[in-house]
Amino acid sequence: MEFAFAGRVIEWRGPSPYYFVAVPDEESADIREVAAMATYGWGVIPVEARIGEVAFTTSLFPRDGGYLLPLKNAVRKPQGLSAGDEVAVEMAVRLQ
Repeated sequence: MEFAFAGRVIEWRGPSPYYFVAVPDEESADIREVAAMATYGWGVIPVEARIGEVAFTTSLFPRDGGYLLPLKNAVRKPQGLSAGDEVAVEMAVRLQ
């Protein structure tokens, strides 16, 4: 299951700052259809993603009926990405 979408980098300030891109509603609905086959627990969904020239693996976090794609510093910093930046995402769900 592969997706391409654009979104804004958002910052969530917890004990330390975390950065995410929200997966759009339509793509989130498609992911929910395979969530039981993909999750390894807690509702997180393993994915392979690419933003710009940086490819990475991570897990989507469920949030308010949709999903958030976490952006590690190793992804953000080399590309100079910060909160509010618009990014193009290519992503594939990794089924277990």
